[in-house]
Parts: sequence; structure tokens; C-alpha cells
Amino acid sequence: MATTNDLKNGMVLNLDGQLWQVTWFQHHKPGKGGAVVRTKLKNIESGKTVDKTFNADVKVEVANVDKRTMQYLYNDGTSYVFMDTGTYEQIEVTPEIVGEARNFLLENQEAIVATNDGRVLYIELPASVELEITYTEPGLQGDRSTGGTKPATLETGHTIQVPLFITVGERVKVDTRDSSYLGRVSG
Repeated sequence: MATTNDLKNGMVLNLDGQLWQVTWFQHHKPGKGGAVVRTKLKNIESGKTVDKTFNADVKVEVANVDKRTMQYLYNDGTSYVFMDTGTYEQIEVTPEIVGEARNFLLENQEAIVATNDGRVLYIELPASVELEITYTEPGLQGDRSTGGTKPATLETGHTIQVPLFITVGERVKVDTRDSSYLGRVSG
């Protein structure tokens, strides 16, 4: 148990049997009355986000979430298989739980797998990943100016928007939260 004064971003709470992750919080002391803690909570299973206000110093149940770095091995057609690099234990994760992370997962890549009582809650990737462009239309001569973008397919099969000067075979840095192009990777 913890109190609402102990809340931190990323903390997972068990409210009425459902798991909610704190995505934002703010302590607020109005002119009169007691202090409150305003939060934005994301339901781990449904992905739904809600605003909830707690009185300060109210006890809340913190869910025990085990976050382990695991290696993504392969997709067997029905689930994604991850391996704990310490114990070599393998777990299967359904596509629903992997969600948008599948757009950036390559075999042998590491990801954080969060579990609660043996149940996988979500997959957490680094904020950005480096991937190779496998297909994009060539940029037209004279298209070197700023601002223009074109679709490009990554080695994972996901399509993002890139500047016109990017060519097939180049490695680019991609934001895993919103699929945005962050720049070329030299090397």
C-alpha cells in the first residue's frame, strides 16, 4: 500500500481489481479545503485513459509489476515469443498485448516485458529505435528542399513518413511512441 502522495509516473495501481498505470499526476492545494492529487490513469488491459482526482494521503494499492529486459525471438504466427536472457525462460505474448510495439520489433532485439502475477501486462520499447528502409520511392531531382515527406517501409514492414532525400538501404532513427522520423543513422 502507498498513499496518493507517493504517486509517480509509470506506477501501476490496483483500483477495484483493475490495473491502471499513472501517466501524469499533479498535487493541487486549492485555496480552501484539503489538498488533492489529480491524475491521468491508463487502463493496462483496455488502454482507456481516465482523469481521476484523489484526496491527498488516501491509501491506494500499488500493483506488483515485474519489469524484465527480455529478448524478442520470433513470431510463431499466433504469438510473439520473448526470452529472459538470465534464465532462458521463454514466454509467449499475444498480439493484442504487443500492440503497436510490433511495428518496431526485430528478432533478437531487447524489450522490457512487464508482468503482474505471471500475467504479461505490456511491452515497453526504448523511446527510439534504428531500422533500415526497405522500400521508398526515389526522391525527384529538385526535391532536396525542406518540408517534403514521402512514405517509406521499414524492415519490420511498418510504413512511416520520411524526408524526400532518404533512400532504400539507409538506416533511420524512429520514435516508437508516434512513428515519427527522427533522423538518419550514420555509419
